[in-house]
Amino acid sequence: MEQVPSIQWFPGHMAKTRRLMKSNLPYVDIVVELRDAKIPLSSGNPELPSLIGSKKRVVLLNKCDTADPEMTARWLQWFQKQGIAALAVDSKTGKGLSGFLPLVREELSELLARWAEKGASGRPIRMMVVGIPNVGKSSFINRMAGSRRAKVEDRPGVTRDKQWVSVGGGVELLDMPGVLWPKFDDPAVGERLAVTGAVKDQVLDIELLAMRLLSWLRERYPELLSRYKLTPEDVQGLEPYELLELVGRKRGMLISGGEVNTERAAVTVLDEYRGGKLGRLTLEAPPEETV
Repeated sequence: MEQVPSIQWFPGHMAKTRRLMKSNLPYVDIVVELRDAKIPLSSGNPELPSLIGSKKRVVLLNKCDTADPEMTARWLQWFQKQGIAALAVDSKTGKGLSGFLPLVREELSELLARWAEKGASGRPIRMMVVGIPNVGKSSFINRMAGSRRAKVEDRPGVTRDKQWVSVGGGVELLDMPGVLWPKFDDPAVGERLAVTGAVKDQVLDIELLAMRLLSWLRERYPELLSRYKLTPEDVQGLEPYELLELVGRKRGMLISGGEVNTERAAVTVLDEYRGGKLGRLTLEAPPEETV
């Protein structure tokens, strides 16, 4: 299948954020990285490990209520095997967040013990909160703070300037603007980011994205195609473009001459996916373990 053209997405404010992260790392004790539970690998910034160096890190698979729970469990096991502390959460509902601070304290147990020895056990734990645009950092911080301390908006790039937020319990969070990385070496990563809304639709081919999503549904979640009155047998052997056309035809999206308005069909498929109308699904599986 034709792939979405390689996406290069590195606006100036993202370059600034990377510098901000590096300059503020000495002031924090741990980095909290939010990822999208629907794309746990693609929503991770591969530059982050080199940026934070030896600093402790916790990964939160956010929006877990929109992801396939079985796949989320597999992803948590995968992170554990990589030696990375990870937790599935949903910042809008608060699901899973009760385990967040205990996990942080576990990761920082040696540091907290040193503080106690020096009589500094009352010192607040300072965390840097990072993640790609639209991954839910503001919702996470608001939930932790118990009030709307950060501006929340469901589109990329709203949080632009760093801000410290005291969330009680001896914890302070440093919110950083959402930042992507300079280049997506794997085009599929850019596709998954675009499908979930982390990259603005204007820079992409909507029909190609919808075809990619429909192909994934056919492969992993064929039962969900029933929303478009399609059975697994209906879509077997179809080319991705034919699959998109069939969805549009089933929805009556016809133009003059009986042709299908595939752009309208693509917008509908993506909107329904992003709105949760297709159900809980995850767009990538954990990498196979290599021996």
